[in-house]
Order: sequence, then structure tokens, then C-alpha cells
Amino acid sequence: MASAIAMAFSIVAPSAGAQASAPAPAPAVVEDFKPSSLNQPGQSFPQVNSQGYVRFRVLAPDAKSVKVSLGLGGRGGTVLTKGADGAWTATSEGPLDEGFHYYHLTVDGGTFNDPGTLNFYGSTRCESGIEIPAHDADFYALKDVPHGRVEQILFASPSTQSQRRAFVYTPPGYDAASGTRYPVLYLQHGWGEDETAWSNQGHANLIMDNLIAAGKTRPFIIVMTYGMTNDVRPGSPGGLASFNITPFRTVLIDEMIPYVDRRFRTIADQRHRGMAGLSMGGFETKLIAPKNLDTFGYIGLLSGGTIAPEDVAAAPGYKDKVRLTFVSYGGRELEGGKTRGSPARPSTDPAANAAALKRAGLNSVFYVSPNTGHEFQTWRRSLYQMAPLLFRD
Repeated sequence: MASAIAMAFSIVAPSAGAQASAPAPAPAVVEDFKPSSLNQPGQSFPQVNSQGYVRFRVLAPDAKSVKVSLGLGGRGGTVLTKGADGAWTATSEGPLDEGFHYYHLTVDGGTFNDPGTLNFYGSTRCESGIEIPAHDADFYALKDVPHGRVEQILFASPSTQSQRRAFVYTPPGYDAASGTRYPVLYLQHGWGEDETAWSNQGHANLIMDNLIAAGKTRPFIIVMTYGMTNDVRPGSPGGLASFNITPFRTVLIDEMIPYVDRRFRTIADQRHRGMAGLSMGGFETKLIAPKNLDTFGYIGLLSGGTIAPEDVAAAPGYKDKVRLTFVSYGGRELEGGKTRGSPARPSTDPAANAAALKRAGLNSVFYVSPNTGHEFQTWRRSLYQMAPLLFRD
């Protein structure tokens, strides 16, 4: 188990650092910068241009040094230069990957958020966020279509002696269709994030609204809850290898699912219930779903590991009970089609594993998001690809 945990968590890095790899000489910077769509009202910076470069401006007249964590991979971020007006400015060395990125400022050695942007919970703290416009952003755009609702629920958790929170997406028309019941996808966030991630950073609700409006997916409910039932983080005693899935399994299977089935009009059976997650949420899915095949009929790992033939063999009934095994990665997460390995974590070939499952007669789908890494554009695209494959009765 320890080696499996090490393997899974080695791909779970805080997505604050997810940027594009350094290109060969960068093109001339086009001066068409516009405020980021995630800026706070009235704030002009940071700005993004049509190429994906980012320009920062931070007013800190008494500071001695200012740096932004965003920048080309492995180069330590973007160092800002102080001007005569006391404002620190700089433009990223190159374009960033399309989509959402966490970031923060380092001012005289201290960590701060950019006062120009909205904040998003990631890396176990609220971080600044920026959006690099994507060529395929239409699938998660806010459109004039019927919209579902994302609501907060609070449910009792005797096992943790607490009240816990989840967010639930119900599809358009849910309230009016009082006689209709819906399948449910339990969708988990990554390490350092929380139950707000999939709707705030991932736009899961808008992705679903647009798919449903286009007739591309069956309407279903999505439940998003906090998956960190024990305090484990890099650098803590035992490290991420000490993560214990049992408390979260109890919360999910014994407490939250029964509550959701009582509170919402679900189709409360295995054929209409799935579990998926990004990064650590995918790892949690792999630890829980194959061992609870009477509960989950659909499994999705988004940058969260792979399902190999030996995993199927170790889960009696997998072939007969699991109706979809969906695995995805960002293209930058793979080298030669394989996950990056280390002495403690052998590389894996998720495409080969998916193909092996398909040859064995399972419904197995593998997806690679082009030109993205361990970041939300990968996971947005993954949900967009996965959702139409779910609950096909």
C-alpha cells in the first residue's frame, strides 16, 4: 500500500505551479494586454495578452523585493522591478498554459495574495487566481441556456463528530420535474483544495449546463465534498504516504450518500451512481470505488492514477459491475505516453492499461488534454469528455 500511495501522490503537486514548459525563443510580446477575467471589480492588473503572457503590477513602495509564483516551469516565477512610482511590474517570460492558474506574491520573503485578483482555495490556503483565455473555452462559457443550481448542504458525520459541508449541482429543470429522479456523480477535488474547487475553478456546473442544453449528456446530479478527513501534507510526519482513506470512505459511503439519497431525488442504486476525482480525488476514487462495487458503477480518475488489469483482478466483480472506467491526463504530465517515474514510483502507461481493459471487454476510455499539465484546464476538459459517457442506460 505504501508504494501505491507514493505513486499516486507523486503526481499530486499543488496546482499553483502549473505552467507551460519553456519554449524555444519566445515570440515578440504583443501589446494587447487586457485585465484578467478573474480580477476584482475595478482592478486593472494582472493583465493577459492574446498570446497568454501575463503582466503584473503591484503597489508596494516600501518593499525590497517582489516576485510572483507564476512563470515558466522550473525558473522560480516572475521577478518584478520597482518603478519610480513605487509600483512593481513585470511580464512573464513566456506564455502560460490556457486556463486557470493559482498564484501568490512573495514580498520581502513573505507570502501574500495579489490584491488585484479574486481568491480561490488551493494549496491548503486561499490563493490568487488568473485565467488565460483558452481556444476551447466555449464549453465552459456562461451562455444563455437553462442553468442548474449549485447549493450548499450540511450533513451530520457521527464518525468525525462534526457537521460537514458539500455542494450539490442539480440540473436545469430539477425543481419543476418533481417526478423525475436522477443519477449521481460524486466528484472529488485535489489535494490542498476543498469542496468549492469544482464549481469555482472547474466550472463543473457550466460544463454540465452547456452539455445538457446541447443534448450531449444525460442530466445528472453532482455532489462535491471535502475529502481530507485527516491532516496530511507534504513535509508532515510520515508525509503523504501516511494518508488513511478509511475515515473518508466512512463519511462518503455511510453518511453522505444516504443523506443525499434522502434529501434529493436520486436513482439510488449502483447503476446510477459514479465516483470520480482530480489528482488526489482520483486517488481516493481508486482506493474507494473498486472496493465498493455495489455502490459505484462508474469510475473516473483525472490525473489521479490509472486502472491496470491487475487492479481489475484484485476487485471481484469489476468487469461485470463497472460500466465505465475513465482515465485522463494532461499531455504535459506524460513523457512518451507514460507518467513520470522515480526510484520510489515506477512510471506507468495509462494508455496501455486502458487498452488492455478494453481488450478484456471492459468499457475503458483514456483521454489526454493537449498542451496542459496538472491543472484545471486538463480537468475541465476531462469532465467535458467524461460526462456524456456516464449513466447511459
